[in-house]
Amino acid sequence: MQTEDQSHGLLWSIATNKCPHCRKGDLFLNPNPYDLRTTMQMPETCPVCGQKFELQTGFYFGTGFVSYGITVLFSGITFALWWFGIGMSVKDNRIWWWLGINAALLILLQPPIQRLARSAWIALFVGYQRNA
Repeated sequence: MQTEDQSHGLLWSIATNKCPHCRKGDLFLNPNPYDLRTTMQMPETCPVCGQKFELQTGFYFGTGFVSYGITVLFSGITFALWWFGIGMSVKDNRIWWWLGINAALLILLQPPIQRLARSAWIALFVGYQRNA
């Protein structure tokens, strides 16, 4: 069981959109990624440790590359699951069904994927401080 002074690991902090510096403060103002008006709004600094979230102008431009990697990984996993679970064939429409379902899932999951990419991106540049 975690005590008050212990922190979670890097992957947990990325997956739960926590500050990479203290791994406690929230990166986003609204915890709901599907509130599209506020989905990417972040405080200027971490409410727990004061870490600045925008390190420089245009800092989060690189998250597009991270988001692309996440979507390619997701598509590869769904393709493998479809291949081994249902199978693929050029003689019927199974590949088109996978493509349509995968595209729909990617559209539905885009807000959490964007947040995950932003969380991973800032974690690349901000180190963890145990006592922050």
